[in-house]
Amino acid sequence: MKRLTCFVVALLCLNHVILAADDPKPATGAAPAAQGRGGRGTSNSNDVFYTLGPDSQPRPGVPKGKFTEAKVIPSSAFPGTQHTYWVYVPAQYDPAQPTAVMVFNDGQAMKVEPGDVQAQNVLDNLIFRGEIPVMLGVFINPGRRPDQPEPNPRDWGDRTSNRADEYNPPTDKYARVIVEELMPALKKEFNISPDPDLHGIMGSSSGGCAAFAVAWFRPNDFRKVITFVGSFTSIRGEYIYPELVAESEKKPIRIFMQDGRNDNRRPGNPNGDWFYQNVRLMNALTKKGYEVNYAWGIGNHGQKQGGAIFPEMMRWLWRDQPVSTDPNDAVERSFRHPPKPPSDAPAKETKN
Repeated sequence: MKRLTCFVVALLCLNHVILAADDPKPATGAAPAAQGRGGRGTSNSNDVFYTLGPDSQPRPGVPKGKFTEAKVIPSSAFPGTQHTYWVYVPAQYDPAQPTAVMVFNDGQAMKVEPGDVQAQNVLDNLIFRGEIPVMLGVFINPGRRPDQPEPNPRDWGDRTSNRADEYNPPTDKYARVIVEELMPALKKEFNISPDPDLHGIMGSSSGGCAAFAVAWFRPNDFRKVITFVGSFTSIRGEYIYPELVAESEKKPIRIFMQDGRNDNRRPGNPNGDWFYQNVRLMNALTKKGYEVNYAWGIGNHGQKQGGAIFPEMMRWLWRDQPVSTDPNDAVERSFRHPPKPPSDAPAKETKN
């Protein structure tokens, strides 16, 4: 009997931990390594079952790209604010070749090492093996006023930046930031393909909603989407997308969605239930005939599962790159190495 009682108490304690981890807004004074939008999870969280694999880590022999310095662009879509972004330039980038692009909302959290995603390592590994096309990774932070702090991996900026106003409303305003402000700035420095099928965007939580909104409202500019634990709920009316999908003409969008069965469940409040609303949107997209893939795990509201499967999400999202079946095509059958410098480039000096 004592053993049974201890077991029941342990179960209740575990359930309490999981429910607490589902709360997207950590309590005032809570530790910054919270279970909310930052999604780090706790030692008792379901998220501990998801870990990064080899393709999310630096690997020997794989050419590494480089981040540009942080750049800042002013916003006309949200007057008085500005956006900081970094560009990850893969070793294989050739300025003479039009290049694909993948945008990462909440960029600071998607690139931090150690972190839940470490997206730049995924780009290095998959580009090297020819599993995705050569692409630029653009890591953009939520907008902020000059007097507000920059969002960081421990504080994504819901209360200290323009994140909530940009990412949550189901409108085209954030799409304007990406299409009309970010992309022109990128095109001044890089040779970016004009093909919208070579433009992708991803995000987590509210950032996932923002990623979907960019493709939904501007499908002639962005057509590939990844969402982790998307907040398609009663936050600023995000739960309306399934109805919009059903009522609207089908758009040329491809999307991979991820969520966990313990993501902010709200019994009796379906519009506020994260997992329910993700499944509802997936069903609406599927019924309409969209290219949809999805993964429902056991996790809470965070990036652990999404980060763990991110390499596979990228393979599926970008699977339609050109491929040669010629057995004598040595280029097709080899790893992707950095382009050789032009023959007229000055030779490097050697020391005796």
